[in-house]
Amino acid sequence: MPYTGSCHCGAVTFSVAADAPTEAMACNCSHCSRKGFVLTFVPADQFTLDSGADELTDYLFYKHAITHQFCKTCGTEAFALGKSPQGEMRAINLRCVPAVDIDALTINKVDGASF
Repeated sequence: MPYTGSCHCGAVTFSVAADAPTEAMACNCSHCSRKGFVLTFVPADQFTLDSGADELTDYLFYKHAITHQFCKTCGTEAFALGKSPQGEMRAINLRCVPAVDIDALTINKVDGASF
């Protein structure tokens, strides 16, 4: 069943044409740990930016492999753009998806600080 999410102020909204995940990733890199992300990844064709394209600002760091996009108004990063060996993907910040119970997820820890 598709799920939806947004930034804090609601200017940026998105939908994902997939079931809400039961597992997620928590990374200890400097970016993810400071922001407290709980992430899932979906193929780009399952992701739709429903509103707020003109409200997004990009942030790149390290190898510039992931385009972190955040709302210009509230500063929330609800998703990011990137590539995986399977193709274009979207990293969804599940803290921006009201229908997902973070405490019910199986969290897989990733040592991104060592990449």
